[in-house]
Amino acid sequence: MEIEVESFNLDHTQVDAPYVREAGRIETPQGDLIQKYDLRLLQPNENAVPTGAMHTLEHLLAGYMRERIDNVVDVAPMGCRTGFYLIVVGSPELDEIEEAVVDSLQEVIKTEMEDVPATTARECGNYRDHSLFGAKEYAEEVLAGFKE
Repeated sequence: MEIEVESFNLDHTQVDAPYVREAGRIETPQGDLIQKYDLRLLQPNENAVPTGAMHTLEHLLAGYMRERIDNVVDVAPMGCRTGFYLIVVGSPELDEIEEAVVDSLQEVIKTEMEDVPATTARECGNYRDHSLFGAKEYAEEVLAGFKE
């Protein structure tokens, strides 16, 4: 089966994480622009965020990124667990997205467990698989990479 998926065409051996890049855009029949960004936190094929930490980062970034960027549709984890996709209506500048990621990861470090949203069986499909400790560890690691 041959399908056209932008990320499958990315040479993952040639990227240098962490970074933010435009990863696709579509225009709806009504003329709205939907933009996808690759929020790469870790170097592909060298490291991956454990599922509990990734899950907690997903819940936290879902809110923190919406506080910083208008018209967020979704912040979705990559299956490889090296980053997230940010999908927005419109086309914010890469600098604005990177600043929002850095600010959001700084907020993750300050977060207390009672402040992680949607961690009950009613709100989350795998509510037992969270690690705020791990999310904070990876947030610190990624922030150090952005500062280099």
